[in-house]
Amino acid sequence: MPKPLLLQEVLASVQTQYPPYLAALIEQDIANGRVRQAQGAFDLNLNSGGTMNLAGYYDGKTGYAMLEQPLPFWGGSVYGGYRLSSGFLPNYNKERTGVDGEGVLGFRIPLLRDGTIDRRRASLWQAQIDQELADPIILRQYLDFTRSATLSYYTWLAAGQRLSITEELLRIAKDRDSAIAEQVKKGASAPIVQIDNQRLVVSREIATVQALRRFQASAIELSLFFRTREKAEPIIAERNRVPKAFPPHPRLDESQLTADIAKAAVFRPEIRRIELLVEKVEIDRKLAKNNLLPNLDMGIEAGQFLGGNRPRDIEQNEVEAKIEFKLPLQRRDAKGRIDVADALIERLNNDKRFARDRIAADVRDSYSALLAAYDALKMTRRNVELARQLEAAENERLKQGATDLLALQIREQATFDGQVLEVEAQADYFRAQANYRAAIAADAPINLTRR
Repeated sequence: MPKPLLLQEVLASVQTQYPPYLAALIEQDIANGRVRQAQGAFDLNLNSGGTMNLAGYYDGKTGYAMLEQPLPFWGGSVYGGYRLSSGFLPNYNKERTGVDGEGVLGFRIPLLRDGTIDRRRASLWQAQIDQELADPIILRQYLDFTRSATLSYYTWLAAGQRLSITEELLRIAKDRDSAIAEQVKKGASAPIVQIDNQRLVVSREIATVQALRRFQASAIELSLFFRTREKAEPIIAERNRVPKAFPPHPRLDESQLTADIAKAAVFRPEIRRIELLVEKVEIDRKLAKNNLLPNLDMGIEAGQFLGGNRPRDIEQNEVEAKIEFKLPLQRRDAKGRIDVADALIERLNNDKRFARDRIAADVRDSYSALLAAYDALKMTRRNVELARQLEAAENERLKQGATDLLALQIREQATFDGQVLEVEAQADYFRAQANYRAAIAADAPINLTRR
């Protein structure tokens, strides 16, 4: 006999085998790739080239090969390599070397613009924020998938129990049909009584077919979340896996609401997502402010003569300092970017305030729905108890000949309706519980890793 299918088994399948969730986890890989892409701006570069005088008084040639390493701080870079010239070059040509060439080492550093921030570092920092942004995105989907799987599970469970109740009602009518047929043979009952009961049997058979179809549809829906471990193929849960009863359903403590609202504000991913987006825009704003500054770049380059055949006008070691100033006069691009960043930050802060209000409203609404579902469940149980008492009393009256079959059928239908309402009330309670748990992010995992 297969074990009853419990919700934990379905949720475990969602975490490890549900394709949309596995697809959501790929967001982490995308973010990691973007960070690596942004780090490429700091890759070691090989630069090489040369010049050749094709006509004129001088016939010299020069060539160089340099390695340049951008620095991850203050926007600078260091470089070093080898330079060689040949032929006849003027003495003032800085690229002129001896026959064995010249070793070169230098660095460049910006003093104003691109010092504290530049496009390369801004792109890297924003890509790192995107890494963090992947978690709220995945968490939001995880909570939604968990909620949807839970709703689907309890719909399936309710459909299975409703099918069992419908079949039991049909069994009662069929068992009574045999007894009525015997009474008709003996002349104790009129044939019309048997016809009426047979009509009832057919009516309940129709209801059973409809209940079976509803169960099959819910099992198919549940199979989207419930999958095999090996190949992640959908599993159609059979009837023999339907639990005989719903889990316990405690009533929430009303004093818990305030704490749960505070908990939701911390664990719901919406707030964290907006905060990270603000951080990204702040980087854009800092970069735009940086672009308002003038360029003041300084560099130092040292060259060392190689070999022994050194021209008289070339020192063994030479050091050259360079400085360059550049100032865009209007800088409308940078000013426009600051305006855009300020507006975006203001909009995101408004979104954040509303997100807090929306989260609090979600928690309060789902809490109210859960309390209402609990109270409705208590009333449906009382309704079933009363219907069963009336049905038992009517059945006893029929045995004593004080009533007819029609009255008993009405009582049986009332009991059936009450039982169906009770099943639906239980399902509604657990669906409301799923909505509440999603509202407070109760099922948020400790960490989000590829599974």
